[in-house]
Amino acid sequence: MSSRPSLFYRALLAFLRFVGMWRAARREKVRASGFVPSDAQTLAALRAATGRPSFPVALSSLQIRDWSDVLVPGGDGVCRARLYRPRGRVDGVVLFLHGGGFVHCDLVSHHGICCRLARQSHAMIVSLDYRLAPEHPFPAAVEDVRAALRWVAGMARLYDLPVAVAGDSAGGNLAAVAAQIARDEGGPVIAGQLLYYPALTGALEPDSRLRYGDGYMLTTAVMEWYVRAYLAAESLLTHRRFAPALAERFDGLPPAMVITAEFDPLRGEGEIYRDRLAAAGVPVIYRMVPGAIHGFLNFYAMTADGRKALREGARFLSRCFAEARVKRG
Repeated sequence: MSSRPSLFYRALLAFLRFVGMWRAARREKVRASGFVPSDAQTLAALRAATGRPSFPVALSSLQIRDWSDVLVPGGDGVCRARLYRPRGRVDGVVLFLHGGGFVHCDLVSHHGICCRLARQSHAMIVSLDYRLAPEHPFPAAVEDVRAALRWVAGMARLYDLPVAVAGDSAGGNLAAVAAQIARDEGGPVIAGQLLYYPALTGALEPDSRLRYGDGYMLTTAVMEWYVRAYLAAESLLTHRRFAPALAERFDGLPPAMVITAEFDPLRGEGEIYRDRLAAAGVPVIYRMVPGAIHGFLNFYAMTADGRKALREGARFLSRCFAEARVKRG
C-alpha cells in the first residue's frame, strides 16, 4: 500500500489542479461580464475534451489487422460501434463498453485501449457507442448493451467463437450488468467479464468514497453530477441494473477479473463485487494497482500501470476463451 499516488499521477493531479484554478478564474471573469455558460455548453466542452484518443489512432491501429465503424442494434434503433480485428488467429469476441460517467467519452477516446486488447487477447473487439445521459437517461444505455450483446453473440456463432464483456468505470458497470442480464435471460453464454475500476454499488457507499473522494481526479462532486445526469430518480440508486453489486444473487455469473486503482473512490466497489462473486462460487481474480488513480487505463501510453493492466486483462480473456472451448468440446 502506498501513502500517496505515484510520481506520474501526482504530477498529473497537480497539472489538473492548475488547469482547474485557471478555468475557475476564467469563469469568474466571464460571469463578471454578465454571461453564464449553460449546462449544455459545459457538457459540450467536457465531451470535446474527453473525446480525444489516448494515443494517435493511426499509430494504435498498427497493432491490429484492421478496424471499421459499423451499425449494430440498440435499444431504440441502431447504435454506432467499432469492430477491431486482430492479426492472425481469433479466439473470441468481446463487447467493450467505454467509461465516462455515462455522459461522455466515445469510440475515439478508447480506440487505443481496444486495439491493445484485440492484439493481446487475440479477440475481435466490438466497442459500443451506447446512448449517453442526460439526453438519454437510464435505462437507455442498458437497453443498448442488451441489444448489442445479442448481436455480438450472433456474430460469434457464425465463427463458433465464445463471447466476453469488458469495460472501464461506467463501462465496467455496464459490462457487469450485461453479464447479469445474460444469466437472467438464459443467454447468451458469457465466457468472462473484465472490469476495470467499475462503479457497481449505487447507494451503498464503501469507505473508499470518503477516503479518496476529493483530490484524486474522480471526486464526490463529479460522481454526484454523473448520477444526477444518468438517473431520473434517487430511488434508482438501488436498481440492480444500475447497481449490479446489489443484485439478489451472484451465482451463475461468468468468471470475472476486477482491476481497481489504489487511490480511487470506486476501489471499494470493486472489492465488494469481488467478495460477493467469490461467496457465490464464481471464479474471480482481483488486482489493485498500487499508486494509481481512477482512469489510469487512459494513460497507458505514458505509464506502465495501464499497459500492464491491459496485458493482464487480455490474458484473462484468453483463458476464458480457452476454458469455453474446452466446455464446448
